[in-house]
Amino acid sequence: MSSRTRAELLTAVTAAARRHHAAYTMFSQALADQLGLHPTDLQCVSLLGLEPRPRSTGEIAKLTGLTSGSATRLVDRLERAGLVERSPDLHDRRKMLVSPTARRAPEVAAAWDTPGRAFAQALDDFTDEELLVVERYLQRITQVGSEQAERLRKE
Repeated sequence: MSSRTRAELLTAVTAAARRHHAAYTMFSQALADQLGLHPTDLQCVSLLGLEPRPRSTGEIAKLTGLTSGSATRLVDRLERAGLVERSPDLHDRRKMLVSPTARRAPEVAAAWDTPGRAFAQALDDFTDEELLVVERYLQRITQVGSEQAERLRKE
């Protein structure tokens, strides 16, 4: 057990999370620069890669926290860059669905290769039980971050 109080631990975790966010923001900018993208564009491509199915522009707006107009411009940029493609929604012909393309997928995957190995290696020192805690923390903090972003947009 730790000799620190709960308040000290919470302060330490909060500080570490803020440092992590800053470092990851700088990493994201550097990776986006390497690919000739805006960081928001890179994050959208990354999020679309995690989705089990193509998404509409409206869904992309929700995923990224952008307005519908900004999400449309984002998808336009990604399409021009050869990173996504639009296809008709078979269930609603008024909608177009957006999915990553195969054209630049190898380039994007290659850009993530070295950092991905480094991030995975950073987890080598953790036990399976600790990884479960890290996963739970990241899921919860992602949920809280999304809720807070929504709150700020409404203010």
